Amino acid sequence: MQVSLQALKAFESAARLGSFKAAADELSLTPTAISHHINNLESRLNVDLFYRQVRKITLTPTRNI
Repeated sequence: MQVSLQALKAFESAARLGSFKAAADELSLTPTAISHHINNLESRLNVDLFYRQVRKITLTPTRNI
């Protein structure tokens, strides 16, 4: 399974900052681009990485596989 470095950067930034918009600002991307990277990453991993709320995201709990 391959994931892009850009998707991992988007995930790390969004997780740390708690916002796709803040991650987009930090990485000089659009919030839509961050969302696409996260959606692709979630699809490849077959897991939800964030709870999405209005103007806020939080990480989902870890799970044992």
